[in-house]
Amino acid sequence: MSGTTDGAGKGAALPSDAAARLAALERENAELRARLAAGGGQPVVVAAAPAPAAPRERRHRGRAAAAVVLVVLGALLAPVAAVAAWAERTLTDTDRYVATVGPLASDPAVQGAVAGRLTDVVMEQIDVDAVLGTVVDGLEQRGVGPRATDALTQLSGPLTSGVESFVRRAADNVVSSSAFEDAWVQANRVAHEQLVATMRGEGGELLQIGQDGQLTIQLSGMIDLLKQRLVDRGLGVAAQIPEVNATFTLMQTSQLVQVQNRYAQVVALGTWLPWISLGLLAAGVLVARHRSRALVVAGLALAAGMVVLAVGLAIGRGVYLDALKDVVLRLDAAEVLFDQTVSFLRVTLRTVGVLGLVVALVAYLGGGSASARSLRAGAGRGFTRLREYGDRRGVSTGPVGEWLGRYRTLVRVAVIAVAALVLLLAGSPTAGLVIGTALVAGVVIVLLEVVARPPRPGADTDADADEAVDASVPTS
Repeated sequence: MSGTTDGAGKGAALPSDAAARLAALERENAELRARLAAGGGQPVVVAAAPAPAAPRERRHRGRAAAAVVLVVLGALLAPVAAVAAWAERTLTDTDRYVATVGPLASDPAVQGAVAGRLTDVVMEQIDVDAVLGTVVDGLEQRGVGPRATDALTQLSGPLTSGVESFVRRAADNVVSSSAFEDAWVQANRVAHEQLVATMRGEGGELLQIGQDGQLTIQLSGMIDLLKQRLVDRGLGVAAQIPEVNATFTLMQTSQLVQVQNRYAQVVALGTWLPWISLGLLAAGVLVARHRSRALVVAGLALAAGMVVLAVGLAIGRGVYLDALKDVVLRLDAAEVLFDQTVSFLRVTLRTVGVLGLVVALVAYLGGGSASARSLRAGAGRGFTRLREYGDRRGVSTGPVGEWLGRYRTLVRVAVIAVAALVLLLAGSPTAGLVIGTALVAGVVIVLLEVVARPPRPGADTDADADEAVDASVPTS
């Protein structure tokens, strides 16, 4: 009777489906106990079901592969972008072009080469033999004996050499004067418009590119200056020199003809290729799973690209000078011309290389690797001890320090943004500017960490957010 009552109580207490599931569980439990007893007390190993495919892991691998491809492409394009930007700026910016070729006027090797070219042009126009023949004819008409006229005729060689030396000294004085520097700069400034016209295939009068890749500048104004100097020094025959269409070769390379034929493409590449390279690097960082680590790699890859460009430039310089050994008389002048022409390109590659190293260093220090965390923790302890030392000496930052401690993340971002803005707005950034800006920003951030005071208990600060971010960043 009582058993019936208990059974009815259970039925009333549990729904029918719950009772069925409970009975099934009790049966399975009994079977497991039986199997355990049959196995001598050894645990029964139940084969696990095969694990399903891991789409998340495949997605992470895809992101990593995409990040690698984007960073590699951006780094490979960086040297080409630097050359394209340099070429485009030199071709289209008159001030940049004058700043490139202007200093050549004060270089002794270039001055010597120009003076030699001016002397050759003037001596081609002064026929010493003809002048001496006129003098001999006049003496003969006046009855002067043949011995005197024969002696004058034999002086033709020494007179020619003396006149050439006289002209060369005058040319040296011309090219070493401030008037020559002014004339050189002005001629090149005006010639830049002719350079653009020549690159567009419209032709030019002052600056020309020959079919063999010779970039030449007209010397007519400088010849006029030399003629006036010669007349002032007593060589009146120089006044009879007609207007001469003489040129001086600034550079000789077959690449100039290719640049001329593809002027529009060079301008387009110089304008957009640097942004494409930076965009690929940025996309690689954004796609990567570990962004701080990817930013370190991108910065180092950018610096490596500039090293490759520097090596290529050194090789190209050697090849260029070797090709001119049997072509030009003054190889030292050609060497100076090449170095001065690519001076801004060298500044660019040094600047970009240093920028890549700075970005890699900042990304490493702010990353989630164990070493970076250890460095930040050690620096934090040092700042805390310094702050406590000041407190013991009665030196406290007070409310300002508390405010900086509450919003230190925002202030850090503002300092970094200002530093980036300084570099972006700089007309001609240099490696020194990059290093100086990074050092100033670093000092400001260090001072911020020293001055900022820890928040009071219960205050809503960014410190907890910083710790949460650090905890969420996977270790490198």
